[in-house]
This record gives sequence, structure tokens and C-alpha cells, in this order.
Amino acid sequence: MKLKKINENLQQALIENGLTEANDLQQETFSTIKSGADCIIIAPEGSGKSTSIVLNVIQQLVREGEESPRALIIVEDKTKVLEMEELFEKFGKYTDLRVYGIHDKGDTEYDKNYISTGIDVLIGTPNKLGEMFTTAGFNINRLRMFILDDADPILKLRHETKIMRISNSIAKTQRIIFSEQLTERIEILADKMLVEPFLFEIEEGEEEDDDEEETEE
Repeated sequence: MKLKKINENLQQALIENGLTEANDLQQETFSTIKSGADCIIIAPEGSGKSTSIVLNVIQQLVREGEESPRALIIVEDKTKVLEMEELFEKFGKYTDLRVYGIHDKGDTEYDKNYISTGIDVLIGTPNKLGEMFTTAGFNINRLRMFILDDADPILKLRHETKIMRISNSIAKTQRIIFSEQLTERIEILADKMLVEPFLFEIEEGEEEDDDEEETEE
């Protein structure tokens, strides 16, 4: 996959999984995400949003880990947690990144104990993450990426308060929102959480239109 300054081990894993060419979403967003800027990324279903999340997290965190999580990914449900874990297993096969997923049907005490042993990437549902952050007291001072995947269905379930509570507990990090459409709820959440975000709107079948622009404050 031809992306500017992509990690060689990541690139090898992508190629082995049939991803030899970056799509519109990956080409347009990779450099900006790599820069550490906050982003809102709007793209249709099937455009590779989950793949983009995983490859960018691996790119950012590929160096040796620490005891505390460095990327936090919020997803809708258990199915999404498992799908994201599977992508990390495939694309992160040449890294030592430790990835762990938590969901509403998991064992909270087991999750707490496992996370306390040291992980790099934490994937979870709003309910479970909200519970864990309230009761476990994780060290999140090293967190580099805070990502909300498929924001629209998550916000329709009125999880804004839980998401904001987690976000507000993090002093400084890169925040990224992915969604299929830019709704009023997403705009309100972004206004509260993100700092001068870049807005990307990727259209289905888009060729070489440059849709990157900076949102107004």
C-alpha cells in the first residue's frame, strides 16, 4: 500500500491481506491523522473506515509499548469490538502491540486485571468503557489517540454523556470521529471535544476531488 512514510512492517501485513493500493479514504486522511490533528471523517459504508482506524493506530504506536493504553477506540457493540480486534490481529502481525477489547457482556473484574498487566490499544463499548474508567482508575496520561467509530448509531443511543466523561478525563490527545454522515449530534459533540478539527467528506466512488477542509470554530 503506497502511503507516505508508512511503516514497512505495517505495509507488509497490509499487502499480505490483499491491500496493495490505498483507497480514497486512506489517501486523503493518512497524512493528517499521522500529524496528530483532530479529525472528523465522514465516509459511506464499505469505504474502509475500520481498516483506516487500525492502520493509523498501528502506524502511530508501532514503537515499543508502555504499561498504560496509548489508543482508545469506542465502538457500538460486541460485534464491532470483535471485528476491530480481528483487524488488529491481521494488520499488526509484525508488531508487538497489545490489543484488548471489552464489551457489555464481558467479565468486568477479568477485564480490569488483564488491562492492569499492560496494553497498548483498548477497544470498547461506551457502557463498558464508562464503567471501567469510573471504577478502575486507569493511567491515561500516555493516551495518544481517542477514536469514536461509527459515531451516528452510538449517539442515537444517547451515549454522549459517557463519551464526554471519558474524553474530559484525558488531558491531551488526538481525537478522531468517524461516521457515515455528519449529523447535528456529531457536530455538537465535535464542538465540545475536538480542537480545530479537519473535516473530510469522502463520497462514494469519489475520484480525485479534494474534500479536506478545516471546520469553523
